[in-house]
Amino acid sequence: MIRLLLILLLSAGPLLPSVGPAAYAQESRYISDEVFVVLHAGPGSNYRWIGKLIPGTELTEKRRSTDGNWAEVATSRGTEGWVQAEYLSTEPPAQVRLPAVVRQLEEAQQESAELRSRLSELQAQQSDVGTQLAKSNADLQQVSEELAQLRQISGSAVETAENNRRLVEDSATMRTTLDTLEADNQRLQDRVRSSAFMDGAFAVLLGVIITLVVPRLWPKRKSSSSWA
Repeated sequence: MIRLLLILLLSAGPLLPSVGPAAYAQESRYISDEVFVVLHAGPGSNYRWIGKLIPGTELTEKRRSTDGNWAEVATSRGTEGWVQAEYLSTEPPAQVRLPAVVRQLEEAQQESAELRSRLSELQAQQSDVGTQLAKSNADLQQVSEELAQLRQISGSAVETAENNRRLVEDSATMRTTLDTLEADNQRLQDRVRSSAFMDGAFAVLLGVIITLVVPRLWPKRKSSSSWA
């Protein structure tokens, strides 16, 4: 990837300004991809050297010569002079842009690695969430089943309580009936005992009467005397 970007940037070449020899508004220019460019005191190679400009040096273009082959420029430090216009470019050269591109590429690669790491973490979290969701669904199913059982047990308990209440009521009714029957039985026993007593007394009285009265009613035989 880096090698491809280098080839594309280097193949772009210097961009030459397409303007005539008229006066220029001050614009930024860059020394193109050369070993170095000489800064002359005037618009021609016969003028004395002021300095050397390395590729990528940023300049402010002030004007062009009549033939348009030379440009008067000023460096960021205020040094002024003339350079050949063919060595100027409106864009920074590849060797200036390359470090920035490489740095951006490295940053992009680092960001991509961080994003991949984050993606892996998110996938792991998603897997954990899926596992927890499956467990939660299983727990919910179990709770639903237990709730259904509790409802069934609760219904049975209500029915059992109702049956117990009815049994208690029936038991109380039967106890009342039993008490009534016991009272009636006691009264009957008392009557039986009283009747038996009366019958016994009547039998005794009848026996006494028979014993006392019957002999009196029976006729006495006359006794015969041998002296007659």
